[in-house]
Amino acid sequence: MDRTLVEKQFGAAAADYAASAVHASGPSLGRLVALVSPKPDWRVLDVATGAGHTALAFAPLVAQVFASDITPAMLAEAQRLASARGLVNVATAEAEAGALPFPDREFDLVTCRLAAHHFPDPAAFVAEAWRVLKPGGTIAVVDNVGPDAMLLPDTAEAYIEALGEAYEAYERLRDPSHVRCAGLGEWLAILARTGFEEVRHELLDQDIQFVPWLKRMRCDVDTAEQLEGMLEDEPLRSFLRPREEAGECLFTLREAIIVARKPD
Repeated sequence: MDRTLVEKQFGAAAADYAASAVHASGPSLGRLVALVSPKPDWRVLDVATGAGHTALAFAPLVAQVFASDITPAMLAEAQRLASARGLVNVATAEAEAGALPFPDREFDLVTCRLAAHHFPDPAAFVAEAWRVLKPGGTIAVVDNVGPDAMLLPDTAEAYIEALGEAYEAYERLRDPSHVRCAGLGEWLAILARTGFEEVRHELLDQDIQFVPWLKRMRCDVDTAEQLEGMLEDEPLRSFLRPREEAGECLFTLREAIIVARKPD
């Protein structure tokens, strides 16, 4: 991960992400909280918190939340939102997902929502989550998933590979700090190799408004036109399902919610 590039991309857009409906109240947020069933005495770490929406969703339900990110402007937005909501149990910390500056066995829950596609090594993040979790602790990840055999069963491997390349090019053109959306199968394999048990997952659709999606990354006119063209062409058209509703151009991403437990 190019830290400077991430800070440049997301520092400028911090206020936009604070106001983004996808991040603030998308369907995966409430479902994530429900699947985790947090306890009042828990200490929680939210990794790559962005504007803090996931951290703030858990804060009223637990004892303490640390909202961590590598971008100071995002942490400032998270703290601002926490203060505005009167949440006094939220602290912020500058931290990289693959090298968390926290002691071993410190947290009951580690979360990461809509951010792991920026990680150069998702397995390093999962290993760090394992390290900082208490025995019996929970990891909960939400992210857009790329096409794989679990997402597209009975589909030719060559087609999935070509679709994956097109999808990553589409995401990276809009956001140069994007690295890769791991597939659902890859996430489940990483968690199993690390030692997590009781793995549960759900898939859901996340509708994205095309124009606000562009504006959050300050895309210029040429980039917007390229992205629009890619969206209308195969194989992305079938995968992302672009359409117009109430005068808005929408497309649909697949999000995975994955929850697993560190053994006692």
